[in-house]
Amino acid sequence: MVIGIGVDVVDVERFARALDRTPALRNRLFGSLDVAHLGSGRAESLSLAARFAAKEAALKALGGNIPDFSWHDIQVSRQPGQAPTLSVAGGASSRAAEKGITTWHLSISHDGPVAIAFVVASGGDSHV
Repeated sequence: MVIGIGVDVVDVERFARALDRTPALRNRLFGSLDVAHLGSGRAESLSLAARFAAKEAALKALGGNIPDFSWHDIQVSRQPGQAPTLSVAGGASSRAAEKGITTWHLSISHDGPVAIAFVVASGGDSHV
């Protein structure tokens, strides 16, 4: 059963400039799972923008406005050669449990200047 959906789009260059302008932003937004197996240069910018879009999309699927939320509560990981996965902890995990969310479906893409993420949060016995 689908419980929530979310989508977000991020301007890659604008996001990269924000990270360059405010170096502490990277550590505030991304946890250890988010930054594992990243490339460098443009590939890193694309990956971080897509991961941030995924965090925003997941937050939307959760209904937003989570008390004591931290960006580290939602992390995106991707092992080389595998699809990305979404993990929740803290306030995001508590909200997911309240809503009955047991499974996350994540699709990330980037093309040219934009990165996009689409998240489906589901629960119950049905599959999406």
